[in-house]
Amino acid sequence: MAGGGGAERPGAGGLLPPALRQHRRRENRERLSVCSKLCYAVGGAPYQITGCALGFFLQIYLLDVAQVDAFYASIILFAGRVWDAITDPMVGFFISKTSWTRFGRLMPWIMFSTPFAIISYFLIWFVPDISTGQVMWYLVFYCAFQTLVTCFHVPYSALTMFISREQSERDSATAYRMTVEVLGTVLGTAIQGQIVGKVDTPCIGNPFFLGLSNSSVAMEELNVTHHTESLTDTRNAYMVAAGVIGGLYILCALILLLGVRERRESSELQSDEPVSFFQGLKLVMNHGPYIKLIAGFLFTSLAFMLLEGNFALFCTYTLGFRNDFQNILLAIMLSATLTIPFWQWFLTRFGKKRAVYVGISSAIPFLIAVVVLDSNLYVTYVVAVAAGISVAAAFLLPWSMLPDVVDDFKLQHPSSRGHEAIFFSFYVFFTKFTAGVSLGISTLSLDFAGYQTRGCSQPGQVHFTLKMLVSAVPVGLILLSLLLFKLYPIDEEKRRKNKKALQELREESNSSSESDNTELASIV
Repeated sequence: MAGGGGAERPGAGGLLPPALRQHRRRENRERLSVCSKLCYAVGGAPYQITGCALGFFLQIYLLDVAQVDAFYASIILFAGRVWDAITDPMVGFFISKTSWTRFGRLMPWIMFSTPFAIISYFLIWFVPDISTGQVMWYLVFYCAFQTLVTCFHVPYSALTMFISREQSERDSATAYRMTVEVLGTVLGTAIQGQIVGKVDTPCIGNPFFLGLSNSSVAMEELNVTHHTESLTDTRNAYMVAAGVIGGLYILCALILLLGVRERRESSELQSDEPVSFFQGLKLVMNHGPYIKLIAGFLFTSLAFMLLEGNFALFCTYTLGFRNDFQNILLAIMLSATLTIPFWQWFLTRFGKKRAVYVGISSAIPFLIAVVVLDSNLYVTYVVAVAAGISVAAAFLLPWSMLPDVVDDFKLQHPSSRGHEAIFFSFYVFFTKFTAGVSLGISTLSLDFAGYQTRGCSQPGQVHFTLKMLVSAVPVGLILLSLLLFKLYPIDEEKRRKNKKALQELREESNSSSESDNTELASIV
């Protein structure tokens, strides 16, 4: 019986039309294994681990640990983020000029940038023993790290288009990637927060010692000595956390390099001739769906960047949870990680545009509640878990929708190829540029409000500013982004039509290629 069944299979397969048999063989070839998807997904963790640690902790580190003046801290944060944004299109340009190698076109960038990125990252969290030039130290190594991590992340983001031509496989790999990336934010928050949180960061109740008696002055000197010792422990804790995160960076990069094959045929590039970057850039920037998509996510990312950059200070000073803020941040990230599969199911079942409306808008009531309700630790944890659900949607949806825009572009410009890196790099450019502006302005506004470095408490103007930065401004930005998403034209019906049209183009291209080969064989 087994032999008979086996004998029937070739006959049954032979009844299929040649085009259908070829289509099924191509589908099987393009299907990614679970191992490949996991290895690809792990590659997204370094960017999120380091980005989360920097986003949540760099501002409070510069102000309270490195003791950089708030004005200069705002310059470091702003200049670093803006430089980070500028490097994205620069790297995208150089990638478009990169010839194909036996490792691929994108993988060499990831390979060679990793060791230098780790060194730069560690030096960001090191406090140099110099009286002058401290601001320049942090500015140089912050910008150096942002450049090197861009050399990792831009080619990694473009790799989505090079692992498979099947849209369903790319969406599935993106879901794996988003789950691991949000898990990376959990790791970044947990490693940095828990290691640093075990050490008490000293604060100064009143920096003015005028009018004190001799005994009071002696007591103050003793306290300052204790503060100095505690501050050294805190600085060491930050360096330990940087070392652990650097080790994870290397491990994830190795898994990506060894476990994922960059498929040349998936990119449909048939030659090694470099594409015209500026011509491609002009075409990309004139593509309406792309502009509308990045405009919507521009304001969404800006809202969540403001929340990320100021939440540690908000929990520490406004809510009064100095010893619990790292656990509150961890609750947000854990909630986001656990709800990524839900949003992947939701966008598959109800469509990506509807997922945008529901997922991102769900953060609004909780952002309002965290500043309206009285300070309560348990209520804050509930708000954190609920906010994490919206954070998961904000993580997943942009990277799930960008490939749809690239497919739409390919249909409108079938002869223009190799511009995938431009799509991804300029999306990251716009989000990072606005993030730099938001962080610079928010830190500068804290300086104007009278922020006191290492203070145990802050003036009322600082509390009001922090409430605006984590609630009112993000809510306004989210509402504006939802209005912009109404203009985005690629709904589920349009996406299905694009998928069918692309499949027909590929089959037509393959059939013409086969006919050319047949004619050549007959001539020979």
